[in-house]
This record gives sequence, C-alpha cells and structure tokens, in this order.
Amino acid sequence: MLLTTLEYVPGKTITRHLGLVQGSTVRAKHVGRDIMAGLKNVFGGELKGYTELLQESREEAIDRMKQQAQSIGANAVLNIRFSTSSITQGASELFAYGTAVVLE
Repeated sequence: MLLTTLEYVPGKTITRHLGLVQGSTVRAKHVGRDIMAGLKNVFGGELKGYTELLQESREEAIDRMKQQAQSIGANAVLNIRFSTSSITQGASELFAYGTAVVLE
C-alpha cells in the first residue's frame, strides 16, 4: 500500500477513485508522563513521553486508515493529512485521512 501526502504519484495513473478513508485513535495522558512533563516545564527540554505517545497514536491512526483503504480495494492513499482535537481534559484524538485510489 502506497501512502503519500502528494495529490498524485509521478509516473503512475489513477485508474479508480474510491473516496475518503480515515483512521483515528483517542489517547489519554499517563500520570507518570504528566509528572515528567511538569518537571520538563520547569527545567526545559523535550517531553519524550508525549513524543512517544504521539508517534504511537499517528502509527495507529495510519494503520486504521490503511486497513479501511485495503478493505475497499485501494492500493494507495493520496493526499494524507493529520488532525488533532481535544476530546476531554487529558485526552485527545489523532485523526488521519486521505483519498483511497487504485494506481496503475
């Protein structure tokens, strides 16, 4: 499965447009990560616990989007975008979406 942020793939032809596909995950902060984040806010530096949490969330959202694309017969997802939103205090959604197509 080809995944790209481009609207088209050079050298390839879109033979079928299958529509929007999406994947999302909602994650809550971990108490241990919050304590470390609080210390980093005082002393400065990367919040590695949150960096890892966001990376895991992006991977899960992409996997879900990819599964949806495969289920409708796509071999590529173009124009992939990400969005985040706060669901409740301490929990956020990471949303990945793109256009499922069949490339030749």
